[in-house]
Formats: sequence, structure tokens, C-alpha cells
Amino acid sequence: MVSFVTNGYGQYETNLTVTLNEYTKELDIRQEFTYYNNSNYNLGVLYFNDWANAYSDKNTALAKRFAQEFKKSLHLAKADERGNTTIISVVDDAYNGLEWNHTENQDILKVTLNNILPAKASTKIFITYKVKLPPNKYTPYGYDQRGDYYLKDWYLTPAVYDGKWHLYSNKNLEDLYMNVTNTVIDFKFPDSLHLASNFTIESLTTFPNGQFAQLKGNLQTGGEIILNTKKEFTTHVTPHMKFLTNIQAPRYSPIGQGISINKVADFIYSNLGTYPHEKILVSELDYNKDPLYGLNQLPSFIRPYEEQFQFEMKFLKTAINSILRETMFLNPRKEQWLNSAIANYLMIAYVEKYYPDQKLLGKLSKIWGFRSFELAKMDFNDQYSFLYNLTARKNLDQALQTSNDSLIKFNQKIANKYKAGLGLAYLADYIGKEKVDESIKTFFKYYKSNTVKILDFESILKRSTTQDINWFFKDYVSTDRKIDFKIKKVNKTNDSLAVTIKNKEGTNVPISVFGLKNDSIISEYWFSDIKFEETFTIPNNQEDKLVLNYDQTIPEFNQRDNWKSLKGFLSSNKKLNFTFFKDAENPYYNQVFYVPVLNFNVYDGWAPGMRLYNKTLLERPFVYDFSPSYSFREKAFVGYGKFNYRKYLSKSGLYVANYGLGASTSHFNENSRYTSITPSLSFGFRPEDLLSNKREFLSFRYVNILRDFDASLQSLANDPENPDYSVFNARYLNRNNGILDYNSWFVDFQLAGNFSKLAFEYEYRKLFENNRQLNLRFFAGKFLSNKTETDFFSFALDRPTDYLFDYGYLGRSEDSGIYSQQIIIAEGGFKSFLDQKYRFSNNWMATVNGSFNLWRWIELYGDAGLVKNTGINEKFVYDSGVRLNLVTDYFELYLPVYSNNGWEISQPNYGEKIRFIITVSPKTLTGLFTRKWF
Repeated sequence: MVSFVTNGYGQYETNLTVTLNEYTKELDIRQEFTYYNNSNYNLGVLYFNDWANAYSDKNTALAKRFAQEFKKSLHLAKADERGNTTIISVVDDAYNGLEWNHTENQDILKVTLNNILPAKASTKIFITYKVKLPPNKYTPYGYDQRGDYYLKDWYLTPAVYDGKWHLYSNKNLEDLYMNVTNTVIDFKFPDSLHLASNFTIESLTTFPNGQFAQLKGNLQTGGEIILNTKKEFTTHVTPHMKFLTNIQAPRYSPIGQGISINKVADFIYSNLGTYPHEKILVSELDYNKDPLYGLNQLPSFIRPYEEQFQFEMKFLKTAINSILRETMFLNPRKEQWLNSAIANYLMIAYVEKYYPDQKLLGKLSKIWGFRSFELAKMDFNDQYSFLYNLTARKNLDQALQTSNDSLIKFNQKIANKYKAGLGLAYLADYIGKEKVDESIKTFFKYYKSNTVKILDFESILKRSTTQDINWFFKDYVSTDRKIDFKIKKVNKTNDSLAVTIKNKEGTNVPISVFGLKNDSIISEYWFSDIKFEETFTIPNNQEDKLVLNYDQTIPEFNQRDNWKSLKGFLSSNKKLNFTFFKDAENPYYNQVFYVPVLNFNVYDGWAPGMRLYNKTLLERPFVYDFSPSYSFREKAFVGYGKFNYRKYLSKSGLYVANYGLGASTSHFNENSRYTSITPSLSFGFRPEDLLSNKREFLSFRYVNILRDFDASLQSLANDPENPDYSVFNARYLNRNNGILDYNSWFVDFQLAGNFSKLAFEYEYRKLFENNRQLNLRFFAGKFLSNKTETDFFSFALDRPTDYLFDYGYLGRSEDSGIYSQQIIIAEGGFKSFLDQKYRFSNNWMATVNGSFNLWRWIELYGDAGLVKNTGINEKFVYDSGVRLNLVTDYFELYLPVYSNNGWEISQPNYGEKIRFIITVSPKTLTGLFTRKWF
């Protein structure tokens, strides 16, 4: 039956009868929808969000998203560890069955109507189904080992249709898009649990072995239910709103917490207005999904902030996010930036009002050893620009209006939210804070509990000012173009200053200019419409310095050229500033960082030294890095030095070029030194989808090796091939670094005075659903020309000679002992030491390496190949054994079993046959943890 809506607008309604089975972890649900077709089109199908079914298999959008973020838990989950939805029946209000099916990603339910639903009409649908809850090891939702439950996005909700269907899959992004609905939930659950919800609890009664609650949500989206074995939530009633919360601060008194909650409530009310629902749910679970990143995530006993400040910021952020989520119904996947802008703008304002002197490092800013750091001098609110620039400097920033599921994780969680909040603060600085504040209050007053668009907020802002603010939505929000200005020159007269400002990126937004005298602000100006370069005349107030964006309200890309001294040429030179360890950027100094280093190889022994470099916490284009060390064993200086200039060209396609010059010197044998000098040029390519792990690189370098030999090695020193040589090396690398499927291949060309060679390598890894991993690698190399007479430049089967000095050998010249057992998988990739006749090839070589895990990190490996030397028939070689793959590519052991040598496991001195991989580079190891964010 179809009914017609007489007022032209109908409200979606749904009634649910739900029973939680604590033994099977299932919800038995009977749901009645009143579905209104508020569009101007007839509908033959309806869609419902079924996000609980996103946990059902490894092919859902949720599982694929996890794989992109290097999380394999859902991919490897057993059937009984997955959540899912089982549809029992779907009928209309005449009790006729309706055809239904899940769409491709399994978390959208499509229902085909028996009769067309006309525009402005309604119909009723009854659905009976079961929801098997997942354990909370994938996301915070589901159940935990203590018997607590967190239910969110757990029942069917109507997808949005406004002339087209908005069907968004669950990707763990907190952005369910559904129509605003009046909801009633009759909920039965065990008597051992305590209930908290964002909905109003109309009644709560007990019966033998259970409880019954009726929950109501008027003009709300999803119903959130938290069930705890212990009563954790308390109610705080303030003059303006009521909070239900379990956010605690053990070292902050309950009375103090109450006072702080009242303070937060007053601030929210004065900046937003009246909250339309009975209470606000402020939970620890919600906070953990969007925490205060940075120092606030340290264990509580070492956090550098006062307990009151920590508690208020934590409560404020969670409360504002909850309020906006429950009232401002933007499209959360396409227009999520506006709620983030308002939330973070209010966070900035709260700190400015109540904690204006709060430093980013808190109490650490006053402690000797910390207080000299630029990071310690930064105000708490400086973090917004700083963290946004972490991705901007890496050329990974994305426009605020980018769809939520297209943002890299760091942007989705941090950078874009901070840039959005900073954008409103920037706008407030330009047109006046009171105008932005009043626009936010007006927006909240007239659009809360309604579907709303960005254009609604834009129109309110534009009515609040006579200044042109089109730049904010056109350039700041809609593009990823960076903001970067510099003061090109200043012409000074007795009564005026002619200031020429250059727009380095072409982003046409306003820029502030501050006049300083003795480091105090004595003037401030705003200039706009600087498309390329403009000159402005301002009064001469005897400033000694002009600075762009001095208060750093504008998220500018580069502030190192923002100032201009008015005292003459000599005073404009930046002074050197030496700082221990890496620090934040200070645009007014030439910063040099130093840190002690300790290197090791078997010839130099332990070599302590000092590393000097200019790389700050934010990436910069030009970097130098010197690390002189002293080898006590050789009684000589060793180390390296390098210069690198990185130029980002675009977001996709050819996106980066690197120009480098490096040199290093060390010992490769006793009293034998090598020195390498290498100019290089490389280009990077990436796809338009920044979430993709695929990268391509084309590199060119010219490696020059100079060597001095010990007198005992004169046979090598007198060899015309050995002392000094130069090699031109070109390589194309194509890599897709996925955690489930890994593909990588390269083509490498080398040209030297007495040889030229070509090599190809392909590597593939596949992680199956049963946690079995297959590893395959193929290598083929061929000399195009070869006039050498030794194997120094030959292809190696098991241990390359590393004549380009690329590999981190601990003892590169060792042919016996523990250091000779170090393996770096390159060229032939064999693990066994075979007959000396076949360990090298001066003609061609082709090998295959494979491994397959038996249990967790225990694998079987096997290698096979052909080795061809000039004048000798090709030889088939093979080996096999056990691989202990503790951390792939970083820490592995290889235990040979059978090879051309026979049963190696039964042969004497077996310990000398074991090979190992070990990586000690901190940069390489930290990449394991940062890869999911960038």
C-alpha cells in the first residue's frame, strides 16, 4: 500500500524490536520502515545501509580499505570471527514478499518494490534479520573480551536519494550517510549489562535474566548503544545542556571535572547555541576514534600537560564532534570538512580564551634540555599549521573538499581537519572574528536537525561581510594549491615603505604583513589580489623588520623567506643556530642540527662521530647531511656527506625530481679504504589515487670508486681492473607495495670502461586467507660486453661483491666467519654457498627464489637457476631449506637443508652455513610504522 504525503514533506520513521543474545553475539531484529519519497521522481527500488555486513568477507570495501592501510586482521579472520547480516524476510505493508540482494561491496541492501513508489508518497517495509556482531579487534565496534558492547551503524538505515542515490560503503571512516529519521528501538539485553546511548531512554525495566529499554531518537541519524559490565557513565547537568559521559581523569578531582564540564558547556552554548536533544553522549570510545594527536597520546603519567587542561581539551573535542554529528546533517563523505572546520576552529578559540600561554610541549617547555628547542617555543595552537604542513611538504596534501574515502589516512585523521579549522581562523583574522563567530551561530541555529549543504554556510558567511571572500571557497577549500608568499624587496623613504610581495604559488588569497620593532608588533596590514607580484605602499613607522604571516594563522607552505630586515644588507643575513637533534623550523635562522652517531663494520669497528644536517621535522627542498666519524680500529676518519635537492612537480604522474651529490668513505678490508663520489638524478611517478601504494622511479647515477689497498693486498692493487673505476647506472623501478599482494620489478643497466650489463628482477608476494604467504622472485642478468678477467664485477649467485657499495654489509670482504654469513637478497638470491665455480657468472644468470610459510613465520624456501660463464656450459643450480621470516626484509634466518652440495643439514660445521638478514637502519625500520599513515 502506498500513501501520499499531503504536506509535501515526510519524515522517515523506523521502529525496531531487538534482542541481544550474549552467547551467540547476535542481534535478532524486526524492523518497520516508513519510507517517504521526498524526491520528485518515482522509485522502483530502495536502498538501505547495511554496514554491519561489511565484516562478512575479505572482498568488502572495509576489508580492502584495511589492506590499503597495511592491516590484515579482517582478511585473515576466521568465519566465526566475522560479523554479518542474515536477512530472513523482506515484506511490504500488504505482507507480500519483496526481492532483495546485497550490492557488490556487501554493505548496501537493495530492495525491489512490487509497486512503483510515486514522488511525495510513502510506503511501509518490514524486514526481519540477524546481525552477528564482530569482535572489536578490527574497529571499535562489536564486542570485547570483557563482555562489553559498542553498537554503532548496526541496523539498516535508509540511504539518501535526492535525484540520485548516495550509496557509500563502510570504510571505517565514521561517515554513514542516511536520511534523518525518527527512530524507536525496543531493546532486550542481559541483566548483567549497563546501558548508555545517544538516544533518549524512555523507559528501562528488568525482568528475569534480562532488561528491556525503549530508546527514542527524534530527527537523528544512527542510534549508538554502549553496554558495559560495569557502570561507567555518569550524567552531568549544566545550565545549558546535559552530558552522559565516561571520560575520566584519575588525577583530576571529581569536583574539578564537574567545574570543567560546566566551563566547556558554557563555551559551547555561547559559540553554537541550544542543543536540540535531551543529552549529549561523550564517550571514551568516541574520543579514541578522533583523539588529540601528538603528546596527548603518551601514557598519562608522562604527559606534559596539567590535568585540568588535558581533561577539558579531551572533553571539549569529543563533545563538539558529538554535537555536530547529531545536528548538522551534511554529506559526511563529500562535505565532511565543514564540521571539522567548526570543531577545530572552536578548539583554537577555546585555547586562545582560557589558555593563551599554553605551549605545545607543555611543562617540558620550561625544563633545561627542552626549552631551547623551537618545538618547545611553539604555542599549543601552532600544531594545526605544523601538522598540516607535514603532508603539504611531502606533496601529499589534498583539497578540503576531497571525498573522505580518497584521503590518505594522515589527511583524513589529522591534516585536513586541522587545515579546515585553521582556515576559519584565517578567515576570522581577515574579516573579523566576531563575523565568523556570528555566522557559525546563525548556521547552527537555523540548520540544526536538517539536511544542509556547504552553500548554506557560504551564503551566511558572505552576508556577514562586505569583503570579498570568494577566495576562501574557491582557492582554500576547493584546491590543494599551496599558499606561499615572500617579500621580494622593500624601498624605504622617510615617510613610507614600498613593499613588493611575490605570490610564489599563484594561490590568490590574502596575506598579512606585520611591522616589528625590537621584536614587538607595531603595525599590521592585509593585502589581497596578489596574482603574481604587487607593490604596496605603507607608512614608515620606523619598523626594523617586516614579516609576512607573523602570527602563523595562515597555513603557509614555506615561511623561511617571510621576513625582510630594514636595517641594511648585513643585518639581513640569517645567523647560524646550532641545535642538538632534529627540531621544528625557525625561519629567522640558518639551522644546523647535530647528533652523535655510532657506526659499525668489522674493519672500522665502532666508529663514533657527529652528524651535521639541516633537515627539520618538516621536509624541505634542499638538504645537506654530513657525518664524519672516527675509526679507532683504523685510526682514521670515515663517514659520508651528501647534498640533495627535491622538487615536487605535480600531485600525480611525474610528481617529483631529486638531484643529488653524495660521497662516502670507509674501510672494506684491513687498512684498505674506499671512497665513492656519486652525482645522481631521479624521477618519481605515482597515480592520481594517492591511496594507491603503486610507485615508479627512474634513476640515473654515476658512481666513482677510489680505493687504497693494504700492502698485503698488492695483488689486488696491481690488478689494472681493481683500484679505481666508474660506473654509469640507470634503473627503472615499478613497485606496488601492498600487504596482501606485493609486486615489484626493475630493469637495471650498467656501463663501465670494461663492461656493460643488463639485469631484470621481479618480486611477488601473496598473502592468502588462511595466513599462508607465497614469496616468488625472479632474476635474470646478462653481460652485453665484458672485458674483465676476474669475478669482481660478475653476477653473484649468493653474495654480490657490491662493487657499487650499495649494500649494508657488516663485513663486505669476509669469506669466512659470522660476517660472511650475512645475506642481502640481490642478484641470484641463493642462500647456500655452492662450489666456487658457480658462485659467479661473467656471461649470464637466471634464477628463481621461492618460499611458502608452514606456520606463522616458519617457511620453506627453494632456489633454482642456471649459471653461464664464458667458455663453460651452463650449470643448473639449486638449494632449499627453512626460512625463519621474523620481520620480512628486516630480520630473517635461513637454515639450508638440501642443495647441489647434498644434505647440508647433516654435514660438518653446519652453523657456518646458516645465513641471516639484519637491518639496523632506524629510517628503514620506522617506515614499517609510518607507511599506513602516508
